[in-house]
Amino acid sequence: MPNFVKVAELDELNENAGLMVELEGEQVAIFLVDGKPLAVQDKCPHRGAPLSEGQRTGTVVRCPWHAAKFDLVTGKVLNPPARRDLHCYKAETRADGVYLSLERDATSNESSS
Repeated sequence: MPNFVKVAELDELNENAGLMVELEGEQVAIFLVDGKPLAVQDKCPHRGAPLSEGQRTGTVVRCPWHAAKFDLVTGKVLNPPARRDLHCYKAETRADGVYLSLERDATSNESSS
């Protein structure tokens, strides 16, 4: 069972904007999509732009600097100029806040059902 750590209060998340949090020195972007938190590395692999400041449409986030697009569920790059996928973090909401997994091998936000 993965270890989770609280990174934000529930009221810090909303459907209209990303939230940047820190997890063991790493910057992570969290997006609330249909009430579910999706978390990916905050730095765009192209030039390091903060993806938490990007525009989200559905489960896709657009880099605010060069318009690269990424799938928030799989971390896959969908549109250049980025060429590398994003690292995904398991995220969940609980009654007292938003939690991220400490596991380093999480590669997608897809359910394992």
